[in-house]
Amino acid sequence: MAVQVQLSSLWLPSPTVTVPFVHCKSKTKPSTTSLASSASLSSSLSSSAPIIQTVGGKQSSWHGGNSNNSNGSIEAYEEECDWADLDADLYYWTKSLRPVQWYPGHIAKTEKELKDQLKLMDVVIEVRDARIPLSTTHPLMDQWLGNRKRILVLNREDMISMADRNAWATYFAKQGTKVIFSNGQLGMGTMKLSRLAKALASDVNVKRRSKGLLPRAVRAGIVGYPNVGKSSLINRLLKRRMCPAAPRPGVTRVLKWVRFGKDLEFLDSPGIIPMRISDQAAAIKLAICDDIGERSYDVADVAAILVQMLARIPTVGITALQNRYKIDMDGTCGKTFVQKLALHLFNGDTHQAAFRILTDFRKGKFGWISLERPPR
Repeated sequence: MAVQVQLSSLWLPSPTVTVPFVHCKSKTKPSTTSLASSASLSSSLSSSAPIIQTVGGKQSSWHGGNSNNSNGSIEAYEEECDWADLDADLYYWTKSLRPVQWYPGHIAKTEKELKDQLKLMDVVIEVRDARIPLSTTHPLMDQWLGNRKRILVLNREDMISMADRNAWATYFAKQGTKVIFSNGQLGMGTMKLSRLAKALASDVNVKRRSKGLLPRAVRAGIVGYPNVGKSSLINRLLKRRMCPAAPRPGVTRVLKWVRFGKDLEFLDSPGIIPMRISDQAAAIKLAICDDIGERSYDVADVAAILVQMLARIPTVGITALQNRYKIDMDGTCGKTFVQKLALHLFNGDTHQAAFRILTDFRKGKFGWISLERPPR
């Protein structure tokens, strides 16, 4: 007998699977394109990928080192979860929800100024959230940068597993993109970033000398979505607080050049985000990871979807959620779980219950978890 649970305006019927609540699919889900087996993909990646050194963080699994895939192998990573199916379900979970849109007034001005400043940059450093690398890149970034030299920084690498880092390093290496994993809070990866920026732009002063000009500092612009850690990286490099930084989107509001020694300058910029986010699955991930303003989304809806995602990831699953919140989850979907938690701990306040779940995820209480995987 089908059981229906309402997530905002979306009714999600529970299917006949062994896990009772997490596979809450739409009634009219079209068939998806067949994918190659994960075993063959794992073999090809592990045999042909160059060796990439990851910087900083803990070399642990999603459970902080207790699961069987703590060696970080891509084969074990591929077997963790049916990501294609999860992504398809996420699309349907978000389809009928209120669209998540956030575009503060200062971003439009920043975008225009940043385009002008790009002309002065020798190298561009794009910072993304390591938990959602695909969702935290601006769709026009490639167009803006053109042929400029680029370094990709995946920040918060301490919040994902070694298997995640290896998979993303392999993916970007195949694209020819130089990638550094960093932890802006602790400073891991920052010195390697400064050395790589100088190395990529070393020909700048060679050309200047050939023209009879004096050498100048290398100019590196740091760009990316809100709250991905751009200012924190700069502060760690400088070893002092030169740029305002806080764990919420929209703190940096103006462009600011800061000097690092005699031969390197950084441009700190406010987060830039599209005027309209067409991919609402990506928008929900931004909300989950606190990379978009809280006023743009319904906290209870986002927390409900996060619960359904975590339950689908084997290294978290139903058991971890039940053990943490002491709630029986049999026969429930995400929204019902949030409501039960509200009654259990917050006198029926669903907003507080939803905020607790999101905060626990953002603080790593469920382990080292990436919400995206490299495309096949």
